[in-house]
Amino acid sequence: MRRTGEAEPRPLVVIGGGAAGLSLAHWLVGHGNEEPRPRPRLDLTVVETPEGPLRPPPRTWCFWDDRPGEYEQAVTAQWSRLRLTDPDGNTVETEAAPLRYRMLRSTAFEELVHHRLGAHPGARIVRATVQGVQNRPDGRPGARVVATDPAGRPLTLDARYVFDSRPPVRLPAARTTLLQHFRGWFVRTARSRFDPSTAHLMDFRLPQPTHGLAFGYVLPLAPDRALVEYTEFSRRPLATADYERALHDYTHRILGLGALTVEETEQGVIPMTDGRFPRRAGPACVRIGTAGGATRPATGYTFAAIQRQSRAIAAALARQPTPGRAAPAPAPHRRRALAMDAVLLRALDTGRIDGPRFFTDLFRHTPAEQVLRFLDGRSTPAEELRIGLRCPVGPMLRCAAELPLLPRRAVPRTGPEFAPDSSEEDR
Repeated sequence: MRRTGEAEPRPLVVIGGGAAGLSLAHWLVGHGNEEPRPRPRLDLTVVETPEGPLRPPPRTWCFWDDRPGEYEQAVTAQWSRLRLTDPDGNTVETEAAPLRYRMLRSTAFEELVHHRLGAHPGARIVRATVQGVQNRPDGRPGARVVATDPAGRPLTLDARYVFDSRPPVRLPAARTTLLQHFRGWFVRTARSRFDPSTAHLMDFRLPQPTHGLAFGYVLPLAPDRALVEYTEFSRRPLATADYERALHDYTHRILGLGALTVEETEQGVIPMTDGRFPRRAGPACVRIGTAGGATRPATGYTFAAIQRQSRAIAAALARQPTPGRAAPAPAPHRRRALAMDAVLLRALDTGRIDGPRFFTDLFRHTPAEQVLRFLDGRSTPAEELRIGLRCPVGPMLRCAAELPLLPRRAVPRTGPEFAPDSSEEDR
């Protein structure tokens, strides 16, 4: 029985069972609070894509953290030592302590959050394909989610607030748009070839494209096992066969891994754009994750911003906002960070800075902890100033001066192959 004065629960719907949707659900059920107990009046439905061709394959998300966090039970591996290699083969090795680079596989993450949702009486998971979000036909505040269940039967869900993590079909108009696209192999080698203590964050010994940059990325899981990726920052994705050739060249010619078995693959595209993602699709519908602008434009990092966004939404809802007020739609990044990213994107896109040299020199001349906080959107103005003084000042100032004069142009439809990952949805 409801106690006198206790508000009726406001039905909430979260669309999507990826990093953004499940992270928000995780915070809504009360995990991570100073007093981690379930919120008894929660009425939450998470709508996940049914098994089939529309359901995303397993993905890898990585993020920086200085302590064990909410998802530590699902962490596959972690590293505090980092390596970068410039095009000439010169190596920068650095300690990121107290930060550690943590890897999550989406399967372990989903299992963990599903278990926590299952333990809450006010939360449920529904498998359905969402067609759209509409205003409620009865005129009441809120929104209606229109979907079909796995058998093809119509399903409607009425909610006070809807949080939609479905990836955008079209990117917003922008002055600069690049894509971070990649393909990775989970490999097992015939002999021990990897140092499990060190993550090779960027290896620029690969042939560079005529526009943009390319690098290898190696996350060791054991002396004979690792995730090895080929990544490009450029305007268009490659065909799968091109990624495969690049990975074969990288693993055999450059890394010299010898005989190996590819046990699993993954592939993704992450937007890098100074376009403005609209976070609100209506008074009762908010976009979250990549769709809500959580991806850091100049790096592709997303997972940490998703956590900030999710915590802020959960905190706003816990304060029981005034009835009739629009759903909370907090910004995942500060304006200052987005302004700096716009300059860096323009510098990379125009070729005014040498991308491989820029990133390796950044780690060579700046403490890793400061660089990583900057890349993650958590740096202070003083740290940003120190990093700025290490950048090619002339090209950066030229880009900053011309940005206000550039029009924002529509970006061509990305097509079905656009499927943001964190990781970096974060890598």
